[in-house]
Amino acid sequence: MSTVVVVGAQWGDEGKGKIVDWLCHRADVVVRFQGGHNAGHTLVVGDTTYKLALLPSGLVQGKLSIIGNGVVVDPWHLVGEIDKLRAQGVAIGPDRLVLADNACLILPLHSELDIAREGAAGAGRIGTTGRGIGPAYEDKVGRRAIRVCDLADADTLEWKIGRLLTHHNSLRRGLGLAEVDAGALHAALLEVAPKVLPYAQQAWRVLEAQRRDSKKILFEGAQGALLDVDHGTYPYVTSSNTAAGQASAGSGIGPGALDYVLGLVKAYTTRVGEGPFPTELQDDVGRKLGEIGREVGVNTGRPRRCGWFDSVLVKQSVSISGIDGVALTKLDVLDGFPELKACIGYKIGDRELDYLPAGVRDQAAVTPVYESFEGWTQSTRGARTSRDLPANAIKYIRRIEELIGCPAALVSTSPERDDVILMRDPFLG
Repeated sequence: MSTVVVVGAQWGDEGKGKIVDWLCHRADVVVRFQGGHNAGHTLVVGDTTYKLALLPSGLVQGKLSIIGNGVVVDPWHLVGEIDKLRAQGVAIGPDRLVLADNACLILPLHSELDIAREGAAGAGRIGTTGRGIGPAYEDKVGRRAIRVCDLADADTLEWKIGRLLTHHNSLRRGLGLAEVDAGALHAALLEVAPKVLPYAQQAWRVLEAQRRDSKKILFEGAQGALLDVDHGTYPYVTSSNTAAGQASAGSGIGPGALDYVLGLVKAYTTRVGEGPFPTELQDDVGRKLGEIGREVGVNTGRPRRCGWFDSVLVKQSVSISGIDGVALTKLDVLDGFPELKACIGYKIGDRELDYLPAGVRDQAAVTPVYESFEGWTQSTRGARTSRDLPANAIKYIRRIEELIGCPAALVSTSPERDDVILMRDPFLG
């Protein structure tokens, strides 16, 4: 196995940053293939905490790191994040960081439009981060986006800005926003260009060379499968495909080159923002899960909604992404709960369902069917072998494997980098 794709199998925040960082020991190259700087990853290495939003997690370990064409890139945020990591002692240069020259840019006007539209939506808001991700993807699909390579050509950049603003300024007038000054935007982009362009390359060619050289490549997804623009809880989703198949299109590597898909799964369920959440707990148990798990968004600071593990949703994600094994994270958060529950099915009235329906009304109407488990009083925090786990914790893991139809490859027992139980090595299949 030379390529492993890591994706979230819930609504994001499953701990991908830590697991990708841990798997980096076995990888040579790490690739981001979708999303933007709306998805935060936290890495805890010794006494140092690294908070990443756009940069691949592999940079912290000095691995070749690639931002693929499927990512939308805020150039000012990119520069700021590079500076912040450098200040923490991480070496970053064009020899370690590759930015796809055909990646599309997020501009200030995208964030402004995002915030204005969400504010105008009232009860119809969908809970975006306000970072301009959606509007940037809209421009990409609308074939009016400015790309990284355009920063190297002032004349083409000017022409593309004019084309872009024909669309955006009409929207802004309708929302009561001031029109964007084309000259000011052109000047701002030319100012940031020298800080970004040294990293710009044809990422697909770099990847092909690495693959031919038998390097181990790790593809790092953002958000989670339930936020996929096609397969998630639409319209309460992100604006990109978060399923494993996007690793191919979003980086420029053929799908036949992807060997193993690792799905990240919390031992319970969380969600940030609006949208359906069948197992959400709005009681003391839900609040306790949030407090123990420190469930606050890395980028947004918003508290996450918490609930019991939902095997229906995870099994659906396993199917859609072709997940070969899961990494079960935050098992230690469940320490001390006398009783645990997992959703094993849904009901809408008298109807029984083994999947989450696509319609908004049906999604809101489902009620979970639970199976109960005896909890454990012993601590699992810091466990690094299955022998260190209480018997009931092992029973819980085994039952989850049965319910989702997928084996556990890794179990994470704390935020610390090395507190991982390896059951099956993804790079060995």
